Amino acid sequence: MSDVFKSGFVAIVGRPNVGKSTLLNQIIGQKIAIMSDKAQTTRNKIQGVYTTNDAQVVFIDTPGIHKPKHKLGDFMVKVALNTFREVDMIFFVIDADAGYGRGDEFIIEKLKRVEETPVFLLINKIDLVEPEALLDLIAKYSEMLDFEEIIPISALQGNNLGTLLEETTKHLQEGPMYYPADQVTDHPERFIISELIREQVLKFTHEEVPHSVAVVIEGIEVNPETHKLHIMAQIIVERSTQKGILIGKQGQMLKQIGMRARKEIELLLGSKVYLEIWVKVQKGWRDKEHFLNDYGFDHDEY
Repeated sequence: MSDVFKSGFVAIVGRPNVGKSTLLNQIIGQKIAIMSDKAQTTRNKIQGVYTTNDAQVVFIDTPGIHKPKHKLGDFMVKVALNTFREVDMIFFVIDADAGYGRGDEFIIEKLKRVEETPVFLLINKIDLVEPEALLDLIAKYSEMLDFEEIIPISALQGNNLGTLLEETTKHLQEGPMYYPADQVTDHPERFIISELIREQVLKFTHEEVPHSVAVVIEGIEVNPETHKLHIMAQIIVERSTQKGILIGKQGQMLKQIGMRARKEIELLLGSKVYLEIWVKVQKGWRDKEHFLNDYGFDHDEY
């Protein structure tokens, strides 16, 4: 163990769907951020804590930076951009397979205003591209910003994550241990449970439905007879047609979502769970501040 203990906060930023949440989960070694192939899966900051004998790094997974279409989208982009001034280092993640996009240009323009904070370019999904394409990307992005490090990775397969963590620790300053060594996230269990339910909605629904959904945990109780945790959750949608899709024929869709979510929650908590879910219509909630605040998207914080 080194005489010097280092610590710091690292923001993980990028366009939607570049693999930020996959990277966070891979670094932490367990699932704390939900994943799906739908854009804009992450809506809030998700903090993961990585601790070794010599360092503690708090990684902050942020919503994908995109052009907002409603107040929820506006909130998500503000969350991501505001982390720039809160951290000691920034990971800018791009998708090697998707290549350069206009969204990257927008993010780079924002990163140019960041002073004295090291920015790493992480080129993700390198398992999906040829070496020549990877070299072209490195050359293109190097011209756009003077990155502290450029590290090609595969978040899904874990390629080069050892190198990434070594380089991250090297650039950190001496600092305290912010969290107990065995803590992997600062989020309360209620938040993670609601996210695990939303993840299943994302997997089973398409088009506008996934983006119109919020999940609110109404209560968590221990059944005195069975000792099972009884979790009551409300899925919020914007239209009655979306409610119909989520419930499905004879309730089959909702049953499937609940069954899959319950298994994930039991893995998280290490105990048996009875999960009760119902669906509620709240018209236009993504554009109404009082609903956004009620559902955990507080505009006043940003």
